[in-house]
Amino acid sequence: MQFSLSEEEYLIQDTARKLAEDRIAPLADELDKGEGREAFLANLKLLAENGFMGLNVSPDHGGTGAGTVAFALAVEELGRACASTGVTVSVSNMVAEVIQAVGTDEQRATYLPKLTDGTYSAGAFCLTEAGAGSDPSSMRTQAVREGDDYVLNGAKLYITSAEYAGVFVVWAVTDKSAPKGKGITCFLVEAGTPGLVIGKAEKKMGQTGSATNEVLFQDCRVPESAILGRPNDGFRIAVGELAGGRIGIASLSLGIARAAMERAKAYVKERRQFDKTIAEMQGVQWMIADRETELEAAKLLILQAAALKDAGKPFAREASMAKLFASEAAQKATYTALQLHGGAGYIQDYPLERLARDARITTIYEGTSEIQRLVIAREALKSV
Repeated sequence: MQFSLSEEEYLIQDTARKLAEDRIAPLADELDKGEGREAFLANLKLLAENGFMGLNVSPDHGGTGAGTVAFALAVEELGRACASTGVTVSVSNMVAEVIQAVGTDEQRATYLPKLTDGTYSAGAFCLTEAGAGSDPSSMRTQAVREGDDYVLNGAKLYITSAEYAGVFVVWAVTDKSAPKGKGITCFLVEAGTPGLVIGKAEKKMGQTGSATNEVLFQDCRVPESAILGRPNDGFRIAVGELAGGRIGIASLSLGIARAAMERAKAYVKERRQFDKTIAEMQGVQWMIADRETELEAAKLLILQAAALKDAGKPFAREASMAKLFASEAAQKATYTALQLHGGAGYIQDYPLERLARDARITTIYEGTSEIQRLVIAREALKSV
């Protein structure tokens, strides 16, 4: 079994780490307070210029073509510095990948260079609705054919990067008579299209630097050429892309957790109680040992899923395992790190309370922990 990274993967990881430390981490606290949007968008442009918005996109379309392992390594480094930046990059890569995978030559030529070079600050993935979260096949947004166009009406909820996305991948029901999940079509809708309305910004517990909005479609007219993939095949596309997106969120979770544990380890080696550092206390050592073991296991699960995806092999089960384990490990790591800081961890002068808030959503978006368990169990039972 080969555990070593390629030279290119090491280079991408190192570049991501340097950019994260120099440009992204210094902005994290400001973004958490709802400030620094202009600098945030400048950082996204810089990341695009360095190839991070198309890590698994062919160089023919302006991407890096480095693969999913490189993507996972990069998102971990970005998440370690700023979860809001990390999730923006993860979702934008997911948008670029779905366009590359099922888009026409014209769609690839139109949208991929703009995503990968930073012309678009981000891409947005419009799937979730108020009544269709864990069960996206229950969506109510519709696209009705009128001549050579489709007219979209409905509302999507909790859409990452909606305020500054250049293109939206949108799912809508096109055949109401089809069995559940079978009459859904995927569309590409450009920002600024009449009838595409960015709704209210959500006030969130964490990852506040990343915009999350309702997106409304009010008689939003798009041409037939906006269909991504085949008509009525959108649900299959969504399921496939969610599996890849889970690798990104697992990597983001790991980055947040590593940031928390790095601070905790430094703190316990300095903090003295009972005439010794608390790092010398066995109880503290065991807490650190457990969390470090879990994070190493999370890393291996993530890299396994990423390597399978790069090899063109089935990876949905492994991606769900990685996302489940890494996101839940991040909950334990951030709260352990906060606990090890004592009262100081609860104060905003230290980053632990922000990291704990940022980590909380990772067990929810891109499929809840409960959904991951259903996916894993379904796949496991197939082999019996």
